[in-house]
Amino acid sequence: MSTSRPGSVTRCGHVAVIGRPNVGKSTLVNRIIGQKISITSRKPQTTRYQVLGIANTANAQVIFADTPGWQARPRTQLDKLMNRQIDAAIAGMDAVMMVVDARSWKPEDDAIAEQLLAAPCPRFLALNKIDQIKDKSALLPLLAELGAKLPDVEIVPISALKGSGVEHLVEAIAAKLPEGDRLYPDDQITNRSERFLAAELIREQIMRQLGDELPYAVNVVITKFEDRPERTHIEAEIWVEKSGQKAIVIGRGGARLKEIGTSARIALERMLDRPVFLGTQVRQQEGWTDDPRVLTRIERDSL
Repeated sequence: MSTSRPGSVTRCGHVAVIGRPNVGKSTLVNRIIGQKISITSRKPQTTRYQVLGIANTANAQVIFADTPGWQARPRTQLDKLMNRQIDAAIAGMDAVMMVVDARSWKPEDDAIAEQLLAAPCPRFLALNKIDQIKDKSALLPLLAELGAKLPDVEIVPISALKGSGVEHLVEAIAAKLPEGDRLYPDDQITNRSERFLAAELIREQIMRQLGDELPYAVNVVITKFEDRPERTHIEAEIWVEKSGQKAIVIGRGGARLKEIGTSARIALERMLDRPVFLGTQVRQQEGWTDDPRVLTRIERDSL
């Protein structure tokens, strides 16, 4: 990790990362941090919790708050909870960064742009996925259009997947943060516990493997997390709302659940850098996405 140069100014601050689902917010934060701290998949609405990613440059500590994708038409109390997390993330931040897909500006982006423009702090627009635009000359009129739409917002074209422009984006944000000492040690990359990250890595495999078969009504609860002499022992419950969803997660003869568990275990061993035993079971918990008790627990865990 980089440390401050003698006599240089140290800057430190929190940056809210906002945007509609599936524009690459979590991929961007993971790219900046250099390690997976937010789960990703091709399915929108993968991110459910606010996760802090801590990046250190030579003269700054930039603390990114990755947020869920904005729900334009929230249907459940869980959707409303995720929108509240975005509002809370923006409040009191030192900067706000909106991420958009360079290939298409959608009506949902307009609502989020209003939040960006209302923020009383430095504002940035990360124009993501430029690697997927074949005709790069099309970027110039797009930048001009967005510049007119978003006055006083610094626009930086990037590719979170390839890394293009990301270093410049971080440097631009760091330069606008207030002067101050680092809030976290240089070797800390997130505020989240290993137990929390374990639940998210398991949920990531469910989202990736089941594709459109399973709605978003799935939750993962870690019931045991023990570091033992030879390996870490983890047990998890996978919550679904309906019996049909339970059958989908388990699969024929338990094959799907075994595949999810194997992929999650490999990801956990990579994160923890040691052998892992992972036990999983599926539990039907009807109506949990509208259960105030469950959502209170989720909201507490998201802080």
